[in-house]
Amino acid sequence: QWLSDRKKRALQKKDVDIRRRIELIQDFEMPTISTKIKVSRDGQYIMAVGTYKPRIRCFDTYQLSQKFERCLDSEVVTFEILSDDYSKIVFLQCDRFVEFHSQHGHYYRTRIPKFGRDFSYHYPSCDLYFVAASSEVYRLNLEQGRFLNSLQTDASENNVCDINPTHFLFAAGTAEGKVECWDPRTRNRVGLLDCALSSVTADTEIDGLPSISALKFNGALNMAVGTSTGQVLLYDLRSSNPLIVKDHQYGLPIKSIQFQHQLDLIISADSRIIKMWNKDTGKIFTSMEPEHDINDVCLYPNSGMLMTANEAPKMNIYYMPVLGPAPKWCSFLDNLTEELEENPESTVYDDYKFVTRKDLENLGLAHLIGSSLLRAYMHGFFMDIRLYHKAKMMANPFAYEEYRREKIRQKIEETRAQRVQLKKLPKVNKELALKLIEEEEEQQAARKRKQKNLPSLLKDDRFKVMFENPDFQVDEQSEEFRLLNPLVSKISEKRKKKLKILEEKEKEAQEEEEEPEGKPSDAESSESSDDEKDWVEEVRKQRKLLRQEEKVKRQERFKEDQQTLLKPQFFEIKEGEEFRSFKDSAKKQKLMKKTLGDRLKLEEKLGTLSVSDTTVGSKQATFKLKK
Repeated sequence: QWLSDRKKRALQKKDVDIRRRIELIQDFEMPTISTKIKVSRDGQYIMAVGTYKPRIRCFDTYQLSQKFERCLDSEVVTFEILSDDYSKIVFLQCDRFVEFHSQHGHYYRTRIPKFGRDFSYHYPSCDLYFVAASSEVYRLNLEQGRFLNSLQTDASENNVCDINPTHFLFAAGTAEGKVECWDPRTRNRVGLLDCALSSVTADTEIDGLPSISALKFNGALNMAVGTSTGQVLLYDLRSSNPLIVKDHQYGLPIKSIQFQHQLDLIISADSRIIKMWNKDTGKIFTSMEPEHDINDVCLYPNSGMLMTANEAPKMNIYYMPVLGPAPKWCSFLDNLTEELEENPESTVYDDYKFVTRKDLENLGLAHLIGSSLLRAYMHGFFMDIRLYHKAKMMANPFAYEEYRREKIRQKIEETRAQRVQLKKLPKVNKELALKLIEEEEEQQAARKRKQKNLPSLLKDDRFKVMFENPDFQVDEQSEEFRLLNPLVSKISEKRKKKLKILEEKEKEAQEEEEEPEGKPSDAESSESSDDEKDWVEEVRKQRKLLRQEEKVKRQERFKEDQQTLLKPQFFEIKEGEEFRSFKDSAKKQKLMKKTLGDRLKLEEKLGTLSVSDTTVGSKQATFKLKK
């Protein structure tokens, strides 16, 4: 949209798809969405209403461009062209107003009692029949310029209406799923069809009561009815049973029904799909699913052209030569049918580069946001490719050198990959890491059979800190570790030897410029783990060692206590304190100076605190509170 005409012409020369693309009517679109589309009786004008802001646009087919555009006060529910050209138009608006437009523009505005949903024009009497959210059908006579007596229906609300072009029978579709037929001459109801009951077949699944959402007469005897649950029923007016019931299978309300006389087809549309099917057999002729939701379908008279109003700015035009010839204003389509299909993919332009906000910050061009040099698109911006290359060169002038270094590094890495790889162990908990690596290697064959990729503990981010932070280093000399892991057996000894070998190799690799080629390690003899007897003996041995260590510690403490000589000390009593005995104050001061560990040991001696080991390896403490 923001490309200049010169750029567009240049692109047309390059792009084959753009050269083949045909724009029948210039700017055939709405600002946001289009709701209704109709063709005048003389076939010269195509009129469409849409939003936002509410407006009508009239396109002249002889000029292949827009003739005029008029903005309205409120959104249009539906409209009708009363004359052969655009000179007389009636709009039913969403705020209950009925607006009349003549050739020059707005002519008159009146209001109906309830919110209108649809209307039809009765040509012989110049009456407008309005159906609304009411049981009444309002009649407005355009010759006399006044409202006439309303028609009272049995329905709570009326949704749609139509007048037969042959004998002018008026039909209104109700919210209860019925169609009421009225004779405008006598203003009496002459028939009632229960379409809701007929629409339910053995295959259909209905959640609620189907209401009538579309209605269309064909000739003197045929009438097609669309329901809110996605069924189309074709009736002969002489019978209360439908000739055929066609289900769209989407469960969406039918928006539009059109008759195609050349091939005896019915063109029915819901918001998702347009289906063309034979009115006699019900066999599908073809179907179309546009990219956006459909609001209305209009068949150009006596041709194979179809136009749709969508939930998108662009109004689609389809041409199918099978349905009929091209209209006289675009007769060249008969020779160009293969090139008519529009490519939905967005064209990537070579002259522009797409950049994100982060890319702009890296290039130092963030200050250009909002200027004409950047065009906002999706999550980034389009910028001129020349400007991008210049900015990149200025931001990183040594890009080529970096690229060259990177390529050299990749080549060296490729050659290194052929050599024997050394295992890189973490700085913390090396033995545990080696144990995990060995376990992974042992289970690799089993994993291949099961074809399951189990996560590695070393690569898991949740346990990363365990191999980085020295606070998580396993203390093998602690009582808990020795009791829980009593079997510091041949396997762990082997692991320690392996660790020393790996550390030596790492040191050698650091000293040399290139990694030395590793020697193949000797095949380790697979030894089975010690049996239960050895394990029990090891546990007893560990317990014995722990008891001996405790005994030694107790003896050392006893010697320390004997060596300490008690010397007389003098204390000054503070004001406001009551003196009881020297012993209490001395004890208090001594206790205050000691650490928590020493105080706990003292309490243990006195018997107020007892600490014992549990079977699992943790400690259990019981104590008495002082008064």
